[in-house]
Amino acid sequence: MAANRFLKIGIPAVVILGVVVSGFAWRHFKTGNGLKAWTYKIVNTFPHDRSAFTQGLVFENGVLYEGTGIEGHSELRKVELETGNVLQRVKLPDQYFGEGITIFKDRIIQLTYQSKVGFVYDKDSFELLREFTYPTEGWGITHNGAQLIMSDGTPMLYFLDPETLKQINRMMVLDQDRPVWGLNELEYVNGEIYANVWPTNRVVRIAPESGKVIGWIDMEGILPPEDRSEEIDVFNGIAYDPDNHRLFMTGKYWPKLFEIKLIPTK
Repeated sequence: MAANRFLKIGIPAVVILGVVVSGFAWRHFKTGNGLKAWTYKIVNTFPHDRSAFTQGLVFENGVLYEGTGIEGHSELRKVELETGNVLQRVKLPDQYFGEGITIFKDRIIQLTYQSKVGFVYDKDSFELLREFTYPTEGWGITHNGAQLIMSDGTPMLYFLDPETLKQINRMMVLDQDRPVWGLNELEYVNGEIYANVWPTNRVVRIAPESGKVIGWIDMEGILPPEDRSEEIDVFNGIAYDPDNHRLFMTGKYWPKLFEIKLIPTK
């Protein structure tokens, strides 16, 4: 999700969007609508680069891969988990605002925000292999092992063929019968899709076969007040380590990345 998106859509629209996204998500999270709910326990805390406007986050083979945003500053990075040090990076051309990333086999796929252009890299060398286009904005991307799954800030998820990178299906994410707006960074976790819901501190868990909401994760308060500054932006970034069942979360310009354990609340 882009920086200063509020300024781009105008003040009246901001007020409406804020009420719709934040109010709806919180109301449904709080009420007894039959959905499951979770909070969190911090298991480990790791350093995170304060200059990283985190748009995409993936964990594989002991390291993090991170996509960052902002025109002129967007990058694809390989990051050492324990130190936050950038081990490898490639900068996007200045006109692109980098968005979500995912790793599919030996490739890394990275989206851009409004350019409708995505990039495919060799996972090891970060060599650019190809570009592709899509008709929507690009926000988050993950995969289910067979298809890429992409978000664009609306309630829609788009399924792409990982070879042709063309859309083959789409579905709307519904909490009961209401669409969930603001779907952002995505991660496929144990047969579910986890999605940051912009601009809230919540993650929605989605059934990928139907688009139905399974439940909500409340991440409120994970970044303590002493770590906040004027540059701190919204909660964004989910990565999962399937080998060790570890779940990582961070945010844009955040100084820390957290390994968490989910705690059921109902």
